[in-house]
Amino acid sequence: MKENIVKNKSFDFALKIIELYKILQSEKEYVISKQILRSGTSIGANVAESEAGVSRADFVHKLTISSKEARETIYWLQLLKKE
Repeated sequence: MKENIVKNKSFDFALKIIELYKILQSEKEYVISKQILRSGTSIGANVAESEAGVSRADFVHKLTISSKEARETIYWLQLLKKE
């Protein structure tokens, strides 16, 4: 099977998000950290799920959700930077 670069990169990104979450939790930042964890790890989960899409439309839908989760993660990271 061909290597899925998007899946690999989103998995690696999720690992970094988990590391960030742990740091934020240790600094007692609970609200944004939970949002970042949820949206940041959801990106890769939806990419992985898209591989089992029952139709082309289902595949595209899952990747669209991944894109939205990525945008949401950017938003939370921007808020965190301004904090």
